[in-house]
Amino acid sequence: MAGSVNKVILIGNLGKDPEVRNAQDGSKIVSFSVATSETWKDKQSGERKDRTEWHRVVLFNDKLGEIAEKYLRKGSKVYIEGSLQTRKWTDSNNIERYSTEVVLSRFRGELTLLDNRGGGDHSLEGDTATSLPSHFDELNDDIPF
Repeated sequence: MAGSVNKVILIGNLGKDPEVRNAQDGSKIVSFSVATSETWKDKQSGERKDRTEWHRVVLFNDKLGEIAEKYLRKGSKVYIEGSLQTRKWTDSNNIERYSTEVVLSRFRGELTLLDNRGGGDHSLEGDTATSLPSHFDELNDDIPF
């Protein structure tokens, strides 16, 4: 196989409001955590079980960062498409630590706001933003597959 793929797709909810900071070059960096959950029924007990995973998301795209800062809040439902990156850092006790994050870079990644705020969903990819009409989901009701 030639090449490789590093792509992550998440649909989940923000655990808290986005954190905004500026890089040394003045560009905006926005970060937040997204929770994804799965639910199943335990075969032996019949009890409903669930598991939540937390994912750290970092936006290195000024336009997406501005939108995230303006519209995302704790509990917001989002679709994220990015790539995994692991970074190494040293904590205050001089111990090396590693963090793996879902990164939306300046030219790669997608952020779609799935909450029905403002009359529709907002899809943001690269430096563009589009808005889907609020009746968009109704169009899928008659599709037989």
